[in-house]
This record gives sequence, C-alpha cells and structure tokens, in this order.
Amino acid sequence: MSELQILVAVAVVLVALTLGAAIVLAVRLVRARGTLLKAGVPLTRKWLFWAALGYLVLPVDLLPDPVYLDDIGVLLMALRSLNSAEEKLP
Repeated sequence: MSELQILVAVAVVLVALTLGAAIVLAVRLVRARGTLLKAGVPLTRKWLFWAALGYLVLPVDLLPDPVYLDDIGVLLMALRSLNSAEEKLP
C-alpha cells in the first residue's frame, strides 16, 4: 500500500467516526426532548433544539462537512441545555 492509500483510509475512518458521533448525539438530543415533553416540562428553548438539528443537516457549516467537529459541538451544547432543564424536573 502506498502512503496516499493509507492516508485516504485513515481519513475515511476519521470521517466515519465523527459522523457516527454526530448521529449518536442527534439521537440523544431527540430523546432528551421527548423525555422533557412527556414530563410536561415547557421547553422555553425549542429554537435551540431545532437550530442544532438544522445545523447538522444544512450544508452550510463553519468547517467543511467531512469534519463534523463543529456539528458535534453544536449538538453537545443543545444536549447540555436540554439536560440541565431535565435535571430541574420535580
């Protein structure tokens, strides 16, 4: 194998791992929102949920799409915000 083939293989694996992490975070975000809604907690930050999911699927990003680090950061911030609201449940 040439160095270029190894570099391409490593890049593909890294892209797959970051995409997988972004998908896992998106699923956790949707589940956290569902838990809050079932518990009757009014979501005052509904826009944050939709903005995070929109940022994940829109092609316009701060970093190019093969690098999902910015998407992961946005999803983590939204998930943290929803989880802090979940911790305040009675």
